[in-house]
Order: sequence, then C-alpha cells, then structure tokens
Amino acid sequence: MARPFRQQIDEGILDRAAGLFARRGYAKTSVQDVADAVGLSKAGLLHHFPSKDALHEAVLAHADALGRRVLDGVAHLPPGPARDRLAVELLVDVALGHPGVVAMLLAPVTELADGVVHETGSPEHAVLEAFGVDPDDDADPERTVRVVGALGALAVLALAAHEADRTTEWRPLVVATCLDALGHRRPRTLPSHPQQAEA
Repeated sequence: MARPFRQQIDEGILDRAAGLFARRGYAKTSVQDVADAVGLSKAGLLHHFPSKDALHEAVLAHADALGRRVLDGVAHLPPGPARDRLAVELLVDVALGHPGVVAMLLAPVTELADGVVHETGSPEHAVLEAFGVDPDDDADPERTVRVVGALGALAVLALAAHEADRTTEWRPLVVATCLDALGHRRPRTLPSHPQQAEA
C-alpha cells in the first residue's frame, strides 16, 4: 500500500478511535468497537495496530502532535488578541480535520473545574498554553473560564459541522464563536446603503 494512502487510513482509524475513547473511555472501548466504527474486521484493524494498547498509544501520540502543532504555531506571538485569533484558527482547522482526536484532546480541559492537575507537556496542557493559560495557576479565573468555554464550543461545533457535512461553510462561524467566548467580539459590519443605517 502506498505510504500516503496508508497514512490517511491510519489517521482515519486514529480519529475514530479517539472519538470513541473520548465518549466511552479507554476501558469501555473495545478493539471490535473501533473496528466497527471504521468498517474493518477486528483482524483488519489489528493489521494496522497490533493491540488496543498500541492503538491507544498511537492516538495519544497523534493528539500530542496536533496539540504541539498549535502551540508551535502561536509561540512567536505574545499573549493577546492576535495570538488568540491564530490559536483559534489553527485549532478549528485541526478540529475540522480530526474531530475525534480533538474531542479526546479537549475532554480533559473541561475537568479543570474538578481540580484535575494536568501534566506539563500533556496535549491538553499544550492547547491551554497556546492561549496563555496555566491550568495549575488560577491567577486569572475569568481568562481560564473564557478559554475553557471557547474550547468547549470548538469541540461541540466541530463535531456538529462534521455531522452536518458543513465543515467549510461553518468554519468562519466556529472561529467567530470561539473568539466571542474569549471576549474578542468581531466588529459589526456597517450597512452598505445609507438607508439601511437609518432603519
């Protein structure tokens, strides 16, 4: 099998597996569940990933690579609206391309309210760091809440866009929603006709 095609198949398997792990948890997701989700036999899936543990490790590595890609993409910018916009745009593109991985990647972020401590260097820690939030330091609770809200909206909207098969159409709306959650409201467009301004 040609390498790019094999990589595309493997990434599809990883994304579906990640979505199942995010919804059901690792322990409650079987190899057969993943095989059914990707349309392979159990033996066919095990040809790509020799065990459930190997599949899980590959999912985590893929999530880590995607989280690092976002963090590396914004590292050159200081915290602020420009960094937030770029981080949102990068995350939206990742989410629309890999909704399962993003669901798994962002699921732990919602546990911040439960006092869950995230390992420095974990994929979800990298995503929070892209927005300048340290989950172990609650110095700015409003900022933490806004970032978690934006990430939650991103995860839900990316999955909904996939379900509706409208990822391209919804992309600018998802970006705008996340920026609104972060407190960066986009400027209202001015009417193009003077009569509309008077209405």
